Amino acid sequence: MQRIDNKTELLIATELKLRAMLVSGLAGDARAYHDFLQALSTHLRAFLRRRLQRWPDDVEDLLQEALLAIHNQRHTYDMDAPLTAWVHAIAKYKMIDWLRRREGREMLNDPLTDATEQAAELFSSADADAADARRDLDQLLAQLPEQQRTAIVHTKLEGLSVRETAELTGMSESAIKVAVHRGLKALAARMRGNE
Repeated sequence: MQRIDNKTELLIATELKLRAMLVSGLAGDARAYHDFLQALSTHLRAFLRRRLQRWPDDVEDLLQEALLAIHNQRHTYDMDAPLTAWVHAIAKYKMIDWLRRREGREMLNDPLTDATEQAAELFSSADADAADARRDLDQLLAQLPEQQRTAIVHTKLEGLSVRETAELTGMSESAIKVAVHRGLKALAARMRGNE
């Protein structure tokens, strides 16, 4: 079996953690939503710092703009899509706007072209990272038995409750809980390379 590298393992763990908190927050859990925004701040700060190394003083302002946009657009999140891809897309749009404003102040000749070229350079890796993480997650899940895979996808990735998953699959609630537990344990072992 192919071993997943640490970067991919971290991307998958971040995706699952952030998504679970957001789904709970959207369901009305204020504490989970607060935790989501805190964890997302850390994640996006690193994302922005990597792309704005030439402008470190602007990272926090741009982070706040991105968080506000994510908060305002949270109702548009598609539960079938990877959360980090959605979040990165919003952050990218905020960075493009920021680059256009910056270019407009510094170079009045052709700000859109310059900003677009800089944006393309800054963002080229983010989409590939999200696609790689999703592909790796799909490959990992494909190695699980059907019941474990189904239980994890519905409860951890789609955000359904144990009861909703049981109704959807025809399995008992306890069988869903056991399948999720065993499946996550198997995934963790595979990610560590123990199998």
